[in-house]
Amino acid sequence: MNTYYFANQIYQLSYAWPLYNRIGGEFIVRKYKTLLKFKRFLRGSVTDGSGTFMGTPVVKRRKLRYVSDLTGVILSQSNARVRNDREKSRSIFIGHGTGDKKYGGKAHILLNYQYVFVSGPKHMEKFKDSDLSFPENSLVKIGNLRFDDYVNGKLDRNAIMNRMGVPEADRGRKTVLYAPTWEWGNGTLGKYAKLFMKEITAEHNLIIRPHHFDSHRVPGLKLWARLNGIKRVYFSNSNRIAASDTMHDFAVSDILISDTSSVLYEYLITGKPIVVADTDFSGLHSMPDTMNVMKIAAFFHGSEKILDVVNGNLSIDNSKYFEMLHNCFYFNDGKSVDRAVEFINGVAGELKQ
Repeated sequence: MNTYYFANQIYQLSYAWPLYNRIGGEFIVRKYKTLLKFKRFLRGSVTDGSGTFMGTPVVKRRKLRYVSDLTGVILSQSNARVRNDREKSRSIFIGHGTGDKKYGGKAHILLNYQYVFVSGPKHMEKFKDSDLSFPENSLVKIGNLRFDDYVNGKLDRNAIMNRMGVPEADRGRKTVLYAPTWEWGNGTLGKYAKLFMKEITAEHNLIIRPHHFDSHRVPGLKLWARLNGIKRVYFSNSNRIAASDTMHDFAVSDILISDTSSVLYEYLITGKPIVVADTDFSGLHSMPDTMNVMKIAAFFHGSEKILDVVNGNLSIDNSKYFEMLHNCFYFNDGKSVDRAVEFINGVAGELKQ
């Protein structure tokens, strides 16, 4: 069976990575620049001989409107139109996050897909708020593919901290994860990164995970931290989807600060506290209170001491987070990849008939 994974940006492919690790396949990107990034950041990630001579998965550059020659299953992480031959292949939309920001581009393009892997009721609510109506048999309840390793206890906290370079002496400290979105969503990295580095690291470790489109700011932030003698700050690269996955940051952190990023909802799998850095972005979906993390998270408005906000929320009842987790995502049982693989195999069997 041929399996293809498409995305406009490399970080979006992190939503396909759990599937690739199970069934293999090839990656497709649109731009030569993205292809080079793919080879750079995934070098050495494939060790079983199935990849390229650089140890990367096989990746090809082409546009989805020219994929009518492909046979097998095409899984997309981006809102892009797939012009496949439906006699020879099946298209499946996965997406790259189930937050409150509206779909980029034209949402109705998603109706072009033959199937949609649905992560949960919140995913369905996004479709409803986007005025999208899919045939019932095209919606496949999968859950969040990225949760499995976390739920199944496959993430080694000490190994992740070793990779990040956290000294043994600092591993007893609490670790704060700051994962803001970018300009689309009024991301707060430029507004708060230096403040957080200065204040939070006085007591805790700080991981800063910028959005892909803000990753170019990291060298400047590192230099600023060094010039100001700030320690205990670590940067996580969203392009390194194999070595530096978001779930790795979840595993070693004790609390999250974000703004309008979908990471606010994915972090629910940890049951750990969430702080929302307030922003005035208005392009959000309308969600029921039971699927709106803003209704249960703490807030930082900019006038408070961020360290007071963090310390005041480190020890709270996590039942409200787990309740919202199950309101937003299906299953949460560590078997989402199993369900996806079973469905893909079934589709592949149909194509062979």
